[in-house]
Amino acid sequence: MITLDAVDKKIMALLRTDSRTSYTNMAKTLDMSEGTVRRRIQNLVQSGIIKRFTVEARDERPKALVLMSIAPSIPTSQIAKQISKFGGVTSLFEVAGPYDITLTVSGDNIPSINQRIDEIRSVKGVQQTTTLFVLKEWADLSL
Repeated sequence: MITLDAVDKKIMALLRTDSRTSYTNMAKTLDMSEGTVRRRIQNLVQSGIIKRFTVEARDERPKALVLMSIAPSIPTSQIAKQISKFGGVTSLFEVAGPYDITLTVSGDNIPSINQRIDEIRSVKGVQQTTTLFVLKEWADLSL
């Protein structure tokens, strides 16, 4: 596993705040050369630390949280990998507690979310699901 040094962590923080920040502005902020910033970002991309540069807009479509219990005989990671490929799944977590997986599903409408949940329930090893439809989103702190 790759560990980030203090400079890489500062670069990542700047990119999280504004991924459009120029190499020149980051170099000024970090008190280093533009070439050093560029090389470090290239290394972060090549090593897989930075997966992509993107724009994240608030998703106003309906969404639901799905809590899942998995059969002990099937590895949770196997089911998580399978479900993560389903359309509409926007986040997926392996969790500790009464459930094994928590995920977020979004769709154009409630019936499309219900259809996706039915597909999830049909996956071998999924024992139980509990669905919580989101009524109002107060904060998305990942943005």
